[in-house]
Amino acid sequence: MAGEAGSSESRAWWESRWLLLALIAGCAIPLLYPPIPPLVDLLGHMGRYRVELDLASSPWLQRYYGYRWAAIGNLGVDVLVKLLGPALGLELAVKLIVLAIPPLTAAGFLWVAREVHGRIPPTAFFALPLIYGHPFLFGFVNYSLAMALAFLAFGLWLRLGRLGRTRLRAVLFVPISVVIFFCHTYGWGALGLLCFSAEAVRQHDKGIGWWKAGLKAALHASVMALPVVIMLAWRSETHGGSISGWFNWSMKLLWLTTVFRDRWQYFDLASLAVVPAVLIVALRHDKLTFSRNLAFSAIVLIVAFAVVPWTVFGSAYADMRLVPYMMGVLLLAIRFRDRIDFRLGSALAAAGLLFCVVRLGATALSLKIAADDQQAKLAALDHVPVGARVVSLVGDSCGQRWQLPRNTHLGAMTIVRRQGFSNDQWTVEGANLLSLRYREAGVFSADASQIVRDNDCPGKGIWTIDHALGSIRRDRFDYVWLIDPGSFDPRLIAGMQPVWRGPGSILYRINP
Repeated sequence: MAGEAGSSESRAWWESRWLLLALIAGCAIPLLYPPIPPLVDLLGHMGRYRVELDLASSPWLQRYYGYRWAAIGNLGVDVLVKLLGPALGLELAVKLIVLAIPPLTAAGFLWVAREVHGRIPPTAFFALPLIYGHPFLFGFVNYSLAMALAFLAFGLWLRLGRLGRTRLRAVLFVPISVVIFFCHTYGWGALGLLCFSAEAVRQHDKGIGWWKAGLKAALHASVMALPVVIMLAWRSETHGGSISGWFNWSMKLLWLTTVFRDRWQYFDLASLAVVPAVLIVALRHDKLTFSRNLAFSAIVLIVAFAVVPWTVFGSAYADMRLVPYMMGVLLLAIRFRDRIDFRLGSALAAAGLLFCVVRLGATALSLKIAADDQQAKLAALDHVPVGARVVSLVGDSCGQRWQLPRNTHLGAMTIVRRQGFSNDQWTVEGANLLSLRYREAGVFSADASQIVRDNDCPGKGIWTIDHALGSIRRDRFDYVWLIDPGSFDPRLIAGMQPVWRGPGSILYRINP
């Protein structure tokens, strides 16, 4: 609990307010340069945001899509875009919203550490690069926003518990839990687990046995149960959104090893190796230990990671999303056993700062490379008329590659900038608010029809570039946009007119 490390001691240099504020602000640096954050799924979401903003005034969007607001647990950025988009424009609004998520998460991490330990432990800096983990870089922005708010809320929960303001806490966390639920269901679930585990330790510290402490903690955490009623109503109105992929241990091992997956495999794996190295140092060093509070929270998250399936309510990667936060809580749990050893603390803080700066710098460079590539390819849209029906085909390798496929949803910018049709939107009922009206699209109605493999990829049922090109109904589409394509049979584009070529990209007009 707070003060475990002895808050009466003088503050160390790594607890300087200016240093902490600089670190929180510095977490935004990787996203400053890109005009559009090059996160894998984000561009696909931006297509939905354009429909959200302009459906009522666009006859083209009305032809292709529908959009109906509903009380679902996946609305975080959608709501903020609705508020900010009309004033700022869609692309700037999205950039500013996404730009705010890492600093908010960093502030939540550091606040939680401060409340639990009574100070900022030097090892907390090792947790900050996990904010740019696999889930965030994959573009799970509603979830990432929900987790940022969840850690800030967890810090408040800990503070009010430490001050004995549990009645005020109970009142405040009813609306807080509802807000985070509407941002993303998984964030609300994670908040519940964190608050329950921390309260169980607080109750046990009063001399209560673990079983009774767990029951009291569940009672305290029950103030966040209102979203259960909302969720039951939401799920009763939908028929899609499966739950699948239970206890796939090989996939779970993959998620553990790809927590820093970005661009450079050896660098990302070396970054991953830092996490267990720091944990081993904390376990073996006689001056370091773990907070029981956060260690128990980490154990609860680990159990959740083991139990949660791959897909929940149609949202994939459910278990993967927990991994960076699970590791982050473990790192935040490290503290000095008794009094601070300033020499050891300085060494750990300096190493943590170095790790943080190197990792954030590499992420900034990676996002710059991706942004430059995307901006060069997006010049194709200057040759696409408003309202055009575009099939985008994005090349993908046969096997698993390390570098994130950042252009998977580049075609959605057809919706964003040209109010046209793109074949990469998600149409899982109950997972988002978008619906498809252009049924003539056929096999090119939705994600993942835009992802094509090389023709020589082994296996049956592979969606290859030749298969995709041969499946296009030319009377139903206006353009074909090839993005990083592999080799294909040129006879399949006979009669199509190339109207633009760029780096790794070709735009063809389908002649009537």
